Parts: sequence; C-alpha cells; structure tokens
Amino acid sequence: MDIALLILRIVVGLTLAAHGAQKVLGWFGGPRIEGFAKGLGSMGIKPARAWAWVAGLSELAGGLLIALGLLWPAGPLLGIGSMLVAIATVHWSKGFFNSKGGFEFPFVMLGSMLAMGLAGPGLVAIDHLLGFRMPEPLTVLVGLVLVVLGAGSALASRFWRAPAVRPELG
Repeated sequence: MDIALLILRIVVGLTLAAHGAQKVLGWFGGPRIEGFAKGLGSMGIKPARAWAWVAGLSELAGGLLIALGLLWPAGPLLGIGSMLVAIATVHWSKGFFNSKGGFEFPFVMLGSMLAMGLAGPGLVAIDHLLGFRMPEPLTVLVGLVLVVLGAGSALASRFWRAPAVRPELG
C-alpha cells in the first residue's frame, strides 16, 4: 500500500505543482502571476493579486509537499482549498465534463487529495524518514475547516463592495 500511496502522491503532487508553476512562474505556457491575477479580477475576486499569490503558491507548494510526503497533511489541504475555489469560480457553471470546461479535473484532484490527506503519506515519505507526524484525524479535520473558511473568504470577496467614500461635511 505504501508504494501505491507514493505513486499517487507523485502523480497528483507534481500535477498540482505544475499548475501552480504555471500561475506563479509562467512555466509550461502559464500566465505568470500578472495574467492569473487579471483572470481572477475578471471573475470579481478581490484583491486579485493577493488571491493569485495565495492560489498559485498553494498549488506549487502544496503539490511539492504532497509529492515529497512532507509536513502531512499541509500539502493536500492547500490543494483542496485551491480546487474548491477553482470549481466554484471557474468550472461549476460549465457542468461536469472537462471537454466543456467543467469541474471534472479539479473534482478528481480534490477527491484524490482528500483521500490521501485522510490516509496519510505512507511509509515512503520524508515525514516518515524524519519521524514527523501530526495528530490525525484531528489535524485533517481542523485543516479542512480552515480550508473551507479560506476558500469561502476568496469566494465572498467576489461580492464585497468597498463603502463609498463620502467627502467630509465642512
């Protein structure tokens, strides 16, 4: 089972990290942070540049942590948050299937990361080599609550409007 978890961690982790590298670094034909922030802004997410960094680094760092089996379950939790926001903002309205821009791919990634987060990284992981272990399942459950709150904040930013500036009455 540990080899199966290692394979899953590497495939899912490096896929997630590659998506983050597109957003943050512009690798693999990605938009870099400027282009990604512009896209988030067009969807009404504010402040777009800050959320672009949060999402991009969550995917890049989260993916690498997953692949390495390091600081478990931080990597899966970072990825889950990013996928929740991606599904809600970009893919949900397009239906399920990826061929029409739907949420199929981020849904599979989210489910894989949730399962791995609950299962643990396995024995072939840096955490195991270092003897590092967070209390489970409490860490995953608390982490999921924080992820949902963070994703909810990103989604809520789409509807927040700054109060109108009123000139001082003199």
